[in-house]
Amino acid sequence: MKRTPRSRSRSARHEPLDHTELARLLPAPGDPALSSDRQLLLERHLMTRIQQQTGPTSPGFPAPPAGPPRRPVRRALFIGVPVTAAALAAVIAVNLTGGTGGAPEGVPREIAPVVQLEPGTTKTVSTIAAKASRAAETEKFTAPRQDQYVYVKSEVSYVVTEENADTDESKTYVQKLHPREAWLSPNGLRGWLFEPGEQPEEGITLDGDVEGWSYNKVSKLPTATKALLDRIYADTNNQSSRDQQAFDTISDMISEQLAPPKISAALYRAGARIPGVVVVDHAKDAAGREGIALARTDEQTGERTEWIFDKKTYAYLGSRGVQAKRVDGVEPGTVVERTAILDRRIVDEKKSRTAATGSAT
Repeated sequence: MKRTPRSRSRSARHEPLDHTELARLLPAPGDPALSSDRQLLLERHLMTRIQQQTGPTSPGFPAPPAGPPRRPVRRALFIGVPVTAAALAAVIAVNLTGGTGGAPEGVPREIAPVVQLEPGTTKTVSTIAAKASRAAETEKFTAPRQDQYVYVKSEVSYVVTEENADTDESKTYVQKLHPREAWLSPNGLRGWLFEPGEQPEEGITLDGDVEGWSYNKVSKLPTATKALLDRIYADTNNQSSRDQQAFDTISDMISEQLAPPKISAALYRAGARIPGVVVVDHAKDAAGREGIALARTDEQTGERTEWIFDKKTYAYLGSRGVQAKRVDGVEPGTVVERTAILDRRIVDEKKSRTAATGSAT
């Protein structure tokens, strides 16, 4: 589940920075002045935040997207130099995960678990994808009305890196495994997120959020594998591997979202066709459930994202991110992300956990 980032998804397109315009918008810093590289860092992060989202929650700083974070930008930035009050407010609030704002002070953190890194195989990719697709196609399903909500309950944990831009020091840890509940309207413009320990106690609104891959959008995707892949690749850019972006996009759709059975089945088949996808025979979701996984390693971050399926029913269980190669000091075998889908249903109201009458989810 990318919070974002979530996309998880998971990659936002950004226009080239106009430094002349930035210089006009940002007042000159006071003494001591920022060095040029620190100023550029601040500008980039600030403008990225502004460009990523628009919404009504507060002027210029809208509600964050509902999906989980993505590794390349899953970072909370702390500035250790004097900056203007407006810029400081913007940047300290930035959790560049594309997810929520900074977590409450004192939230539980822990050392990331480490597992034996099992090599993947390409021999059974099409077989596992076909079994997962058949399982998806047989699920009972009722489409949500536009006034209803898709409710997803899960257990999650993500890696977090805090950086001090003044000292270049960083600290990396993982969140303690915790519950996460999301309510999303079919059009993606209304919702609520409840994530105790990582959000304000009462939760946060997602109203006015960027639509992203909403139910309405996902439900209109083609079911033919080539046409579906063409549509997904059309949404990628040249900022990183297009194959990884496509895999991350599908990750977003199958995690904290709802899709018609034929679309879910098509997504699994399409994912198996992305270069670099392998089968990992033994994987475990955040709830400790054993499964088999379709997985791909991000060439940039070294993280292998695993879609975990029940070995008997081939129902989707959740995901796991395991470091496959050493990058930025993170050792192979380190579990940097864990999710488990515990409940997925249609409800009539935001914050309701009661299935809507006649709902099959």
